[in-house]
Amino acid sequence: MVENVDADSSKYELIKDLYRPGHADYTYDMKYGFRDYLGGGRSSARETVGRVAAGAIAKKLLARNKIKIIGFTRQVGKLIAKEVDYGEIEKNIVRCPDAKIAEKMINAIMRARKKGDSLGGIVEVVAKGVPAGLGEPVFDRLDADLAKAVMSMPAVKGVEIGVGFQSATMKGSECNDAFVMKNKKVATASNNAGGILGGISNGMDIVLRLVVKPTSSINKAQDTVTQKGKKAKIRVEGRHDPCVATRAVPIAEAMVALTLIDHLYRTKFSRL
Repeated sequence: MVENVDADSSKYELIKDLYRPGHADYTYDMKYGFRDYLGGGRSSARETVGRVAAGAIAKKLLARNKIKIIGFTRQVGKLIAKEVDYGEIEKNIVRCPDAKIAEKMINAIMRARKKGDSLGGIVEVVAKGVPAGLGEPVFDRLDADLAKAVMSMPAVKGVEIGVGFQSATMKGSECNDAFVMKNKKVATASNNAGGILGGISNGMDIVLRLVVKPTSSINKAQDTVTQKGKKAKIRVEGRHDPCVATRAVPIAEAMVALTLIDHLYRTKFSRL
């Protein structure tokens, strides 16, 4: 059990009868006839502490198989990391691999906070050393399982693998990754597929990005309704991160690690 030793639920009393825009208050009410207004309950990101703990174990098991998971903040608002230096990720509070952009991200987040608003972002996860052959046809495709894993995270609204949505603007001759030989092994000259073909890993780095929406709890007046359907205004006070994308990096790493270790062992055991 992980105890929350710094909880403060006092601010939630002010909005206990109101549906918070962007939150799961209304949908939980419709499904269960009950919602936990003191922080969101099961819909709160607090539940991800267990995922990160399990992911830490999965990472150790993957490391034994020479597989490494690296996550970082690729984008906050309109600011995009252009340089990727893995050594910079843990040197700044936004986990950005581009030192210059990291400083701009921090400033943008603080400006949004002062205005009572929030920002969204994009988290990128790279899995290195993944062997070819992980994944199953049709319903247990590796890319499908990875997508489900990260989409199960709070605030995540989209996912792409490799060039993802950019492939819609490319020609087949541009998007296809040509096969080549590297160090006496089959590889690809580029990695637009993000390390997965036909739902099965191809031995290249797996590259995955997830979109994290702006924090829903903001200190700005918004229109809403009460549980009884009356029009109301809501302003969410208290301590809330102005950008949860930067917080999502270790969670995304954990979900990718858990998915990969599952597929790795499934593949190994199927060959016994």
